[in-house]
Amino acid sequence: MDNNLAIVYLSIFVGILTFAAVGVFRQILKTRKIEGSFARLRKKLEKEKGTTQEYYELASIYSQKKLYSQAIALFQKALKSAQEEAEENIAPIYNGLGYVYFSQEQYDLAIRQYKEALKSKPNYVTGLNNLGHAYEKKKLTSQALETYEEALKLAPNDSIAKRRAESLRRLVSA
Repeated sequence: MDNNLAIVYLSIFVGILTFAAVGVFRQILKTRKIEGSFARLRKKLEKEKGTTQEYYELASIYSQKKLYSQAIALFQKALKSAQEEAEENIAPIYNGLGYVYFSQEQYDLAIRQYKEALKSKPNYVTGLNNLGHAYEKKKLTSQALETYEEALKLAPNDSIAKRRAESLRRLVSA
């Protein structure tokens, strides 16, 4: 009996260790991929002019690393490159720039960038959610609720917009 219990405990322990090892291994692979892209893009863009996508990608990596001033400069280069290339899908660039400003608690600048994203792509649900969040941080509850409800019209099952709109509705009705 004690032997069977020991085997069960050992099996559970080995299962947990395997799960943890797989998780760590996946994180290592993900980090290596990001760092590889980071090094490749940085080296390339130091030597020559890049594409809109390359500037955007490197700016996003800087943003993830919380190196915001470098991210801002690269998002701006991505916007300039997008104008030169007549790129139409610029909403993610403005959204990324808004996120960087939001992360630095520069909510007015973030709101301006999110609005630019929505100007170029009015049905951009991520931009609407981010704009709503920035409005919330500025304590502009009614604008935030309106923005989340607009997101829900476009994507009725969007969990972020649903959760935030419900929370704000309770706040407004209280």
